[in-house]
Amino acid sequence: MESQGWENQAGTWRRVVDAAEILEDEPLAVEADGRKIALYRVDGDVHATDNVCTHAYALLSDGLLEGCQIECPLHNARFDVRTGRALSSPAERDLRTYPVRVVDGGVEILLPG
Repeated sequence: MESQGWENQAGTWRRVVDAAEILEDEPLAVEADGRKIALYRVDGDVHATDNVCTHAYALLSDGLLEGCQIECPLHNARFDVRTGRALSSPAERDLRTYPVRVVDGGVEILLPG
């Protein structure tokens, strides 16, 4: 996967994991600069969001990933991992997403500066 035009955005690219560690349909929790982040592989592409549900404190990496939707393990709120959009109640706020790129076999995410 190549970067998608994010080179000019403010922030810092951080390598968080080897790309091979992110399995299709299995969310993976990582931390970068004190942020809890969930990584997802959907149809071969890697996506990154905040790992904490916007409704109540629950780790989305413990939830069920079906296609491009992650379901919160606590109250079953659903989010689109590609956009962060909240798709069902009780979540009313979208998740933060992070640009992702793969460089030399490692997954990097762009953290705000």
